Amino acid sequence: MKKLSIMVGILLLAVTIFASEGYEKKPMFENMKDGDKGAVVMVHFGSSYPETRKLTIDAINEKASKEFKGLEVRDAFTSRIIMRILEKRGIDKNNPKEVLESLKAEGYTHILVQATHVIDGIESENLKKEIEEFEDDFKEIRLGKSLLTSPEDYKEVAHALGERIGKLKRKEAAVFVGHGTHDTATAAYPMMDYMFKSEGYENYYVGTIEGYPTFDDVVARLKDAKIKKVKLMPFMFVAGDHANNDIAVDWKEMLEEKGFKVEVILEGLGQLDKIQTLYMEHARFASENEAEDMAEKKKEYAAGKE
Repeated sequence: MKKLSIMVGILLLAVTIFASEGYEKKPMFENMKDGDKGAVVMVHFGSSYPETRKLTIDAINEKASKEFKGLEVRDAFTSRIIMRILEKRGIDKNNPKEVLESLKAEGYTHILVQATHVIDGIESENLKKEIEEFEDDFKEIRLGKSLLTSPEDYKEVAHALGERIGKLKRKEAAVFVGHGTHDTATAAYPMMDYMFKSEGYENYYVGTIEGYPTFDDVVARLKDAKIKKVKLMPFMFVAGDHANNDIAVDWKEMLEEKGFKVEVILEGLGQLDKIQTLYMEHARFASENEAEDMAEKKKEYAAGKE
């Protein structure tokens, strides 16, 4: 038992070192002075489906309020299309710029932004650019990482989904379908697929609607493994329009046409408590650590400083 405790301690230390590499300890909210005001902004792509919003977006917003007690917690949507749909239903949602403008006008000084993006793709890049516009408007503004950032994140997600799916039967597989992207961030999906296998989830596969791996890629690998039945689940934070149509209908029908029996699990990643917790860990880490200035470090290295 003592040896096991030591091994666990070493593992946790290694994870902490890996996660903190390239960062220095600089707590943001703890170092606020009299007159300073802190806020957390939860950023979501959004969804027009009320049930999935309640189970994912509303749930993690509430989790953030508990995690950052005493701080103002607000949310923002990035999809203007979804915001227009909700507006017609009498539901007003602001985009990140609008929320930050409001916080600025209300005298907030320290802002933590945490998005529920799954990968560090186009949506994340757009958000980073929007935040950069406000760097001179607050004493500090920081952005937490997307869900899949470090190898440990991939492992945590693999085990969270493994627990959700449960033990697979013979000739049965789990297929997770993400939105996908056409830029280099698409590499996150095959890495997630690889991590499943590495962590012992042999018949777990990842595909995308727009990107790589494609539907045909997934089917070819299912055929090679002689799979007969598929548990199909969105690899997205919310089970919204893409999940209800592209996955629960299109992918299901296409898989059935290929001869597979299909069971759809229409749930967003954000419904899993362990996934929500992982986002909160990213937010907490960002609030307590600041990325090192690599340009300055290069100057120091050039000058012969360690």
